[in-house]
Amino acid sequence: QVQLVESGGGLVQPGGSLRLSCAASGTGFIIDVMGWYRQAPGKQRELVASITRIGNTNYADSVKARFAISRDNAKNTVYLQMNSLKPEDTAVYNCNSKVLFGVARGDYWGQGTQVTVSS
Repeated sequence: QVQLVESGGGLVQPGGSLRLSCAASGTGFIIDVMGWYRQAPGKQRELVASITRIGNTNYADSVKARFAISRDNAKNTVYLQMNSLKPEDTAVYNCNSKVLFGVARGDYWGQGTQVTVSS
């Protein structure tokens, strides 16, 4: 099993920046894809960004010019640098890890961290 713990959320003014971190713990498996999802009240969860072990990235169109995802495989940690934040970025952000092979294959989720963008 994989346990994911997120940190770095908070309250920020429009135009500000935040950096989210997600650390994975556990042994005996390889995490193939790590990513960030977000969900606002009353709205569907959406993919924000993802990254493979070799560094291939994917972004939602709404954040591509403003956010950057990165990964430290040695630490099993993924980061999301969020710049030029807008009120519509307000949501609970959840880290996701995907294990493609072995008994532990499946999707794993963190507990979520709140991001609020408001003046």
